[in-house]
Amino acid sequence: MEQLITPELVSLDVDLGTEAGGVIEALAAQVVAAGRAGSAVDLAAAAKEREALAGTGVPGGIAIPHCRTATVTAPTLAFARLSNRADFGAPDGPADIVFMIAAPEGAGNAHLKLLSSLARALVRSDFTQALRDAQSADDVIALVEEATSGVDVKQPAPPAPAAAEAPAGSTAETAARQRVVAVTACTTGIAHTYMAADALAQAATDAGVDFAVEPQGSSGSTPLTPEQIASADAVIFATDVGVKDQARFAGKPVVRSGVKRAINEPRAMIDAALAAAADPSAQRVEGDADATTADAAGDDEHIGKKLQRWLLTGVSYMIPFVAAGGLMIALGFLLAGYDVTDTAGDILANNSLTNLPEAGDHALFGSAFLYYIGALVFLLGSWAFSFLVPALAGYIAYAIADRPGIAPGFVMGYAAGQIGVTETNPNGAGFIGGIVGGLLAGLVAAWFAHRGVPRWLAGLMPVVVIPLVSTLVVGMAMILVLAKPLAWLNEALVDGLNSMTGSSAIVLGAVLGLMMCFDLGGPVNKAAYVFAVTGLSTAGALDAGSSQSKIMAAVMLAGMVPPLAMALSTALRPKLYAPAERENGKAAWLLGASFISEGAIPFAAADPFRVLPAMMAGGVVTGALSMAMGVTCVAPHGGIFVFFAVDNVLWFFVSLIIGTLVAGFLVTVLKQVGHDKKQAALAADDPVTV
Repeated sequence: MEQLITPELVSLDVDLGTEAGGVIEALAAQVVAAGRAGSAVDLAAAAKEREALAGTGVPGGIAIPHCRTATVTAPTLAFARLSNRADFGAPDGPADIVFMIAAPEGAGNAHLKLLSSLARALVRSDFTQALRDAQSADDVIALVEEATSGVDVKQPAPPAPAAAEAPAGSTAETAARQRVVAVTACTTGIAHTYMAADALAQAATDAGVDFAVEPQGSSGSTPLTPEQIASADAVIFATDVGVKDQARFAGKPVVRSGVKRAINEPRAMIDAALAAAADPSAQRVEGDADATTADAAGDDEHIGKKLQRWLLTGVSYMIPFVAAGGLMIALGFLLAGYDVTDTAGDILANNSLTNLPEAGDHALFGSAFLYYIGALVFLLGSWAFSFLVPALAGYIAYAIADRPGIAPGFVMGYAAGQIGVTETNPNGAGFIGGIVGGLLAGLVAAWFAHRGVPRWLAGLMPVVVIPLVSTLVVGMAMILVLAKPLAWLNEALVDGLNSMTGSSAIVLGAVLGLMMCFDLGGPVNKAAYVFAVTGLSTAGALDAGSSQSKIMAAVMLAGMVPPLAMALSTALRPKLYAPAERENGKAAWLLGASFISEGAIPFAAADPFRVLPAMMAGGVVTGALSMAMGVTCVAPHGGIFVFFAVDNVLWFFVSLIIGTLVAGFLVTVLKQVGHDKKQAALAADDPVTV
């Protein structure tokens, strides 16, 4: 395998400026000069885009800028030891040791594994001191290869003063004997999952704790071994979604939080885990008959946080059904026109390429063949969409009870669409019933998991007994007790939406627009989005002019405003923004146009009190205007690229433009107020071009 780092990728005692962008550009040029990438501009842009999401500086004067991009031809590690420190956002100041990790687009999780192993090495003082003492590029390469291969650094370190002996019973003495394992997972499974894992690993090293972590991210992970779990004194779950295969940890003392706390307060979580290990009444992972329940004293997770985590897990697993189904439905409309909703079933029944149906009035180019293909694509999309509520309910139950909750959860999600069905309410209990059914299924399955059973029955509990009993108990409750109330509530909601006209519709659009821009992909944003997409799965939602399709349009348009507004502001007044923010602003044009609200997160994270109010104002204007003008959209995602699924497309773009102008103007004005002139002058200086 080709070497990750070579002598031409090492720079010792160089001055690359004090800005992260300049250092990144210089290292990108070095990678291209070594023949490992095609474009220094593209490589630098990708690394700076990642840097804008969160600084890659870590304590100890270290920075690890990294990216994955198609311009890189081989996994590469570039190194610079700086004579003039550069600011990469570390809490303890600028960095003089910089590693740049560049991976090809198709490299899978290779660069993430490299980042993790390198980060663990960088918290060791002997390793960082050896890098600072290295006399040649070959010395650096030898140190890096040993560190990333898991071999301890043999380089001798200067003698350190003797540490004061820890008093008996102190945290330091206890930590030296204890072991902690952790699982990290965020809703998208990309950046924060691995950032939390690295932060906890570094804190555990500082505390002298034997530590292992399993990041459950989108790039895959190496599961903790049964031996690691069995020997652990405590477990940390730093997750915004459910933990996969949680039953593996049954009975272990546990500390729970979201990934944000693990990133911001990793040492506090390690200390809490050590305290839980010593506390007989601490919260323990569900699933063991002898385990203490989650209500026990200790690092308890309040019910609101639990409910949010359960619901976000359901939403996270539901999104692929939404994306696949919704976009196929939109493509079907493009090829076959909106009347395909009435004819697709008949076309499938007479499935034949030799007897093509007449093209509909709105079919693309009036082609009978495209009409036929469009009908089949529409059917595939509608079938995928039919799993939306079952997936939501199934994975809510999974978040509560792990695998034993999946079967009863899916059944309750399907049942929600069957109970209480009448001529006036073809949707039954709908997504409200799915949420209630998923919660009940998960809670009942988790309760049964705590029951003591004979050893001979324990093996059958998670795969047979718990799914069977939970499905029976919750199913009977849904059918006999909850069917009518849930169906009535869902029917009332649908009827209320359908009756909204004039000012009431405008108010709803304004509220949804506000929610979409409130936290840019957080729980409030997700609540508004789920409300819209689950509405599309109801009967009649795909009909022309339906209230559900109007809501979907308002939600999508409002979610596009923040990235577009920040891109506009950075283009109009670049002096108000740092170089990294200006680079991020260029990418935000495409992110906004694609309905990726998270494109504005770097700006909001850096200056929330100026950015978020302006974004919310723009979202309110766009949502209200979209509803007032009757804009509809039957695609749940895609932004401007699904214009063919939009009715009243002129006002679709007018609403988006006006909201973007409002938000862009307000954020520019707010940025100008109190703007530090010296900071503006520094921001105005362009980074070094290579």
